[in-house]
Amino acid sequence: MSADPGKDRLIDLDGVIASKFKGRKKVPRFVVNFFKRLIHQDWLNEILARGYDGVEFCEDALQYMDIKIEVEGLENVPKDGSRYTFASNHPLGAADGLALCALISRNFGSVRMPVNDFLMFLKPLAPLCMPVNKTGEQARNLPQLLDEAFRSAEQIMIFPAGVCSRRIKGTVQDFPWTKTFVTKSVETDRPVVPVHFVGRNPGRFYRMDWLFRKVLKTKFNIPMLFLPDALYHSQHKTFKIILDKPIPAATFDKTRKPLEWAARVREKVYQL
Repeated sequence: MSADPGKDRLIDLDGVIASKFKGRKKVPRFVVNFFKRLIHQDWLNEILARGYDGVEFCEDALQYMDIKIEVEGLENVPKDGSRYTFASNHPLGAADGLALCALISRNFGSVRMPVNDFLMFLKPLAPLCMPVNKTGEQARNLPQLLDEAFRSAEQIMIFPAGVCSRRIKGTVQDFPWTKTFVTKSVETDRPVVPVHFVGRNPGRFYRMDWLFRKVLKTKFNIPMLFLPDALYHSQHKTFKIILDKPIPAATFDKTRKPLEWAARVREKVYQL
């Protein structure tokens, strides 16, 4: 547990808006209150204020939300001290990351997770997460950070799609997977464990994604604002995690391009 579960770990929408709109016209109170309700600020802060960090935060948050996890195929992954890359689909955007970090840490040792969605805003996850931003200072350091993580003794938990699943061609699924988990696993001789997390977000999330991405064609990831609501509606549910046998790094040879290998692993995940 954190020694000081103070205010710096809580979500403060008033403070964020005040800093972002400093010197501009004041944002109407009803707008602020709307977004507080949208992201369930008070409820999230109840969880954050409990004072846990890292894997303890993951396990405590799942218990607090009464989220249960069923696991299949755990026996497929040898607990022999190997360093693995756990590559999973990303259907939920938050609860799946919490559950997978807890599962991997409990069974295979400390874990790191590159993220670039809602999870990066949960400060108690900082010991586990590597924020993957596409702009700014962190973007320039990203290759070095990824290289250090993959060469470390820690397990790597990665969502190769980069963002959580959307409704694509009538089916809730990931966007095409990026190749980084393949190339870095080959460089560092890490077997890749395909992971299928079975679940989906509330229908409103996909409707908002369709509206803002397809109809309004906004560049900002507006649906990310609805991920706290999706997490809220994950309460009292049971999800399933399926693990397949590790794929040796040598499998990813030059008969296919890394992006093609990534697509093959993605296909394998959805067949589990």
